[in-house]
Amino acid sequence: MRHVPLLVIPFLIYNLLAFLIFADSQVDYRAAEIGSIAMASGATFTLSVSAALILFSLLLLAVEVIKAARIGRGAITDHVLATVLVIAFLVEFLLVPEAATGTFVVLMAIALVDLVCGFAVSIRTATRDVSFGE
Repeated sequence: MRHVPLLVIPFLIYNLLAFLIFADSQVDYRAAEIGSIAMASGATFTLSVSAALILFSLLLLAVEVIKAARIGRGAITDHVLATVLVIAFLVEFLLVPEAATGTFVVLMAIALVDLVCGFAVSIRTATRDVSFGE
């Protein structure tokens, strides 16, 4: 379970919101207001479901990058599952009308950044572990 990419959670939340909770296509749940705060400038900050999901995904991305820094046998599994997740995002984006939104594209981009960063951090970490004896 520790090798499952954390970014599968926003993927599942998006699909739950799009297909189960708000199955009515007339309702735009992404613009639904979670809460608002009066700012010192006099403006009102409003947090939407879409923005909250993206912020949550960015937090999980940070955790995934930290996870990528560890070395071990599970690193390959992490990369394979992250690749599968990006492919799932892409296929759903191309084939499912409910996924053709800006929020979904940003989530897909975050998953792609996770994949690329995971590979880059793992390669960099692996080069430090190689030592040549004389």
